[in-house]
Amino acid sequence: MPKTALIVGAGSGLSASLARLFAKEGMTLALAARRIEKLTQLSSEIGATSFACDASKPDEVERLFIDVESKLSSPTVVVYNPSFRVRGPFVDLDPIEVAKTLDITAYGGFLVAQAAAKRMLNQGGGAIFFTGASASIKGYPQSAPFAMGKFALRGLAQSIARELAPKNIHVAHFVIDGVIRATASQDPANNPDSTLDPDAFA
Repeated sequence: MPKTALIVGAGSGLSASLARLFAKEGMTLALAARRIEKLTQLSSEIGATSFACDASKPDEVERLFIDVESKLSSPTVVVYNPSFRVRGPFVDLDPIEVAKTLDITAYGGFLVAQAAAKRMLNQGGGAIFFTGASASIKGYPQSAPFAMGKFALRGLAQSIARELAPKNIHVAHFVIDGVIRATASQDPANNPDSTLDPDAFA
């Protein structure tokens, strides 16, 4: 039976490049996003199955894994890629938007990793990957919420990597140190290589 990869927070850019690579390697693809209409073209291109899920909601994450298992198979690779950020002077930040940033960037990572780990322990192994950013290791001005979320995600990855590695579950956190190139755009002629190629990262 082909291995199943689940990408949570799928869209264009890095997650699409990963999905194409996984499909090329013969894996069955499950793509999850809050708005699955944006996945129509990619899903059709690589034969993936799309699932609607808000990764910051425990019941939706559990339902996602149940649905993936039912329609495909229990995933052996899970990638957590959602992101949300609010910017601005620290004293002007909206606490509700800050909480949303933490929910999506970090708490959702916990929920997805926990659901994945429970199943991987039963199946004897697997891999859980988290997408980090420069902000995972360096807080930038007027970007405190994003730094908080990405620092937390890196801490989560480090902790569970040490706990789960002896149980044949590989956990990795990737710091993407730059801006990933948008699908339909090119770097300006006067500033080549100013963005990062998502296919190269995949």
